[in-house]
Amino acid sequence: MRVAILAHEKFPDRAKTALGVLRYADYDVVAVLDRDNHGTRVNDFVSDVQDAPVVASMDDVDESVDALLIGIAPIGGGFDDSWRPDVRTALERGCDVISGLHYFLADDEEFAALADENDCDLWDVRSPPEDLTVSQGVAGEVDAEVILTVGTDCSVGKMTVSMELARDAREAGYDAAVIPTGQTGIMIEGWGNPIDRVVSDFTAGAVEEMITEKGDDHDYLFVEGQGSIVHPAYSAVTCGIFHGAMPDKLVLCHDAGREAIHGYESFALPSIPTYVDLYEQLAEPVNPARVFAGALNTQGLSDDEARRALEEYESQLGAPATDVIRFGTDEVLDALL
Repeated sequence: MRVAILAHEKFPDRAKTALGVLRYADYDVVAVLDRDNHGTRVNDFVSDVQDAPVVASMDDVDESVDALLIGIAPIGGGFDDSWRPDVRTALERGCDVISGLHYFLADDEEFAALADENDCDLWDVRSPPEDLTVSQGVAGEVDAEVILTVGTDCSVGKMTVSMELARDAREAGYDAAVIPTGQTGIMIEGWGNPIDRVVSDFTAGAVEEMITEKGDDHDYLFVEGQGSIVHPAYSAVTCGIFHGAMPDKLVLCHDAGREAIHGYESFALPSIPTYVDLYEQLAEPVNPARVFAGALNTQGLSDDEARRALEEYESQLGAPATDVIRFGTDEVLDALL
């Protein structure tokens, strides 16, 4: 499928959905929309993902496109009305629109009418299934070993780490799959439950449903974590995924140099050993699991700085760690598989 990705004023640093799709999804990306960076190319900013021109608007996309994908997800998941002309243009051209926002495009009267008029689909990725229910506490019974990425904060790389570990495990000959729990993972994998949109009582059940669906078909399941257990806004999602997945092993993800919670800077991050204790204690009553490995996002550091930061992180963690993009996954996979 040929897609254009909307990432206005956020690409690349605050457009993790766009980057995830560019790096992992099986789409042919025709263009990225970003008013601030138009006239450049994706690889001018990020070299290890699919390249595409960066343009100012949907009107500047000359090639045929099957879908417009909204590649940014601001805090709260709202729709910025400055995006409306691009979505309107896409629908008028007969393009489907894929959105991971909490604002459902299908509920927007203008977009719904245009989609109907031009025979387009509006895929609101965060719209959960209607038949979810509470957890039965049975995820631990599946044959697969369940590996969950957990974080010190939101936006530290849990989705990227999950995708990299699963991909490299498969390339090494292991039967591994990803359990997608957020909008980016769902867009990449083409299925999944949007955990941060599920009724609170059903959060663990929504994860358990995915684990039991895939758990006897694969040897390893890499579950995409969300948020952080200490996050003042997102900790409920983190806990729901944790108990629904009943993981066997944990990978703690951290952003090098981050000292406060993103968007909530009055909240300082605890120490790495504190996170290890918190997550392992949270697991203990339901399904004991410990932190077997770590992942450190060293973007913005030189190679020497990154290696020093990684050594310090491993020392604090008491387990092997890597930056999965910069240094690969071999040592971490050895500890996990």
